[in-house]
Amino acid sequence: MIGSESDLPIAYRISLAVLYLLVFIGGIVGVIIMSTTIMSNMLSVTRVSMINLLVLHLIFLLTVPFRVYYYVANKWELGSYFCKLVSSMLHGHMYLSFIFYAIILCNRYLTYFEWRHRQEFYRELHAVIASVTIWAIILAIVIPSTINYGTGTDKPTLITNNVTQCFAFGTALINKNVKVMNYIICSVVLLIWVLLASCQFYIMWRVRQKHGEFRWVHQEFWAQIKSLCFVLIMLICFVPYQAFRIYYAYTYWPGLEKVNEVFLAVTAFSCFDMLLFAGREVCQSAYKMCCIT
Repeated sequence: MIGSESDLPIAYRISLAVLYLLVFIGGIVGVIIMSTTIMSNMLSVTRVSMINLLVLHLIFLLTVPFRVYYYVANKWELGSYFCKLVSSMLHGHMYLSFIFYAIILCNRYLTYFEWRHRQEFYRELHAVIASVTIWAIILAIVIPSTINYGTGTDKPTLITNNVTQCFAFGTALINKNVKVMNYIICSVVLLIWVLLASCQFYIMWRVRQKHGEFRWVHQEFWAQIKSLCFVLIMLICFVPYQAFRIYYAYTYWPGLEKVNEVFLAVTAFSCFDMLLFAGREVCQSAYKMCCIT
């Protein structure tokens, strides 16, 4: 895709650079803190999913500095394939995070409704196999699409003022198959979130009916608050992008490409989940040390 330096206004570049810098700092801090508290009970489905999230965030965060540098320097000199790899990491991070969130919530819902009494794998090997299977399926989809996506006119090309543009693959939406694929993926993600959110609010209603105004002192209520946090993270970070993506694919025009990048940047803030839950773990540990022991 040929453009000029004016294609990336300075306010736009600075805004995205700041967003990704915040994601990188907050994400790294959260990963470091959470990694010291999460490596226990490797048989728990929720714990294994959180470990996978931790690894996923770490891999994604390694690519964030390249995005920050690009928006600060307004140039890309690492080649079109590496550009597509860095770009696909953000998409892969979003969808894998969504999958692990969904697994955690479904496991908690099954336990609440007593449809599943055992929340653990029988052996650590089973946890490893389950994790590897999910990663293999996603990578089998992401890697080929990364290699083939954006081939043709939307490759980053070196322009006359020696500025190379990256993350500009919007013209791929001209392809009808790509457009339909976007409709399907976004619709499925939104539908799954609606189902998960509906189930969560129903459970919250049941807990409120059961415990009334004394719900605040019951562990069951706070366990559902934790599940609600996952639902809200998905709502804030993923739902807006998926909804906009449908509109973007339907009415594609070059001016929407920058808006799409801003929505996409917001999805990266799901890395803050580790900071949120790490803070919770630290507060609990401090409470036990200070007030119990």
